[in-house]
Amino acid sequence: MFARDRSPVNMGHPVSQKAFGGAMTIEKCINTFGVDDVIFEEGSTGRELFVVLDGEVEIAKLDGARKTSIIKLGKGEFFGEMAVIDGSARSATAIASAPDTKVMRINHARFVYLVSQQPAFALMVMDALSKRLRASNAVTYRAAQS
Repeated sequence: MFARDRSPVNMGHPVSQKAFGGAMTIEKCINTFGVDDVIFEEGSTGRELFVVLDGEVEIAKLDGARKTSIIKLGKGEFFGEMAVIDGSARSATAIASAPDTKVMRINHARFVYLVSQQPAFALMVMDALSKRLRASNAVTYRAAQS
């Protein structure tokens, strides 16, 4: 199993370099962020998926000075999969939460290539989306029962 069942929305999904095949060397879109550096903001547009290579990334909702943490992701986990698929605005903010956090950006073209050439990669992304939707449904149901 790829996902770690550790958060209400289960955004984390470990990824190995093997799943990306040549993307680790071909894409060469690796960025390093310091603590509290914003990788992307909620509401921004983007057609990229990000993979944590080192460090930690917090996915959070910001409301003025108030921050609600959704999940913290570590090495091998990915985020931004919804925007790379449908091009919609980002639904949360991604913030580096450890020094020297390294992430690799997988653009839409590379994502489509990986999905077409690596069935295991496509299944891994679908598995992550399925788990996130189930977790979101559970949270919605619990809120409706309150």
